[in-house]
Amino acid sequence: MPDLRAARLPPRFDATRALEALPAAARYVLRGGDPVRAAAEPAAGVGFSAQPCRAVTRGERATLWLGPDEWLILAPESSACELGAALRAALAPLAHSLVEVSHRQTALEVHGGEAAKLLAAGCPLDLDAGAFPVGMCTRTMLGKAEVVLWRTGAQVFRIEVWRSFAVYLSEFLAEAARGINSGGCS
Repeated sequence: MPDLRAARLPPRFDATRALEALPAAARYVLRGGDPVRAAAEPAAGVGFSAQPCRAVTRGERATLWLGPDEWLILAPESSACELGAALRAALAPLAHSLVEVSHRQTALEVHGGEAAKLLAAGCPLDLDAGAFPVGMCTRTMLGKAEVVLWRTGAQVFRIEVWRSFAVYLSEFLAEAARGINSGGCS
């Protein structure tokens, strides 16, 4: 049986000053209506936004609204089994979908004064703080990779990306950073 721990390690790459890999995390995608959301909140230890494209955080846990009936639940990797068991127990009587995607995804963080400009090199969204404020999250494209983009601070973005695209994405952003730093076109 393959060692899944190795698959959960952050990808290896040369990070620019504005880009870094985040530690491994527990990740679950939950789908269901309002009763599912209400039942999942105490089990997850964090609220679930009913407002589109918003994240809710509590301590080291977060839920990101991905669609009218879909959320990404994030927690420390050490709590993956406990979180999964609590969610399954709370949701057992309800029609829902709960899928662990911890092994599939990894997270990168882009931070600093040029973070929005760096992401704009490959993201079609308006990342101005007025249009994409702190706490906003959405699925989008970055370069040629589908990502979940979450603004966690004024100059900080978390990128959830499929592990197989992490190196491509980090190299794409490193190249974009070189273009910004050299004053060239980006």
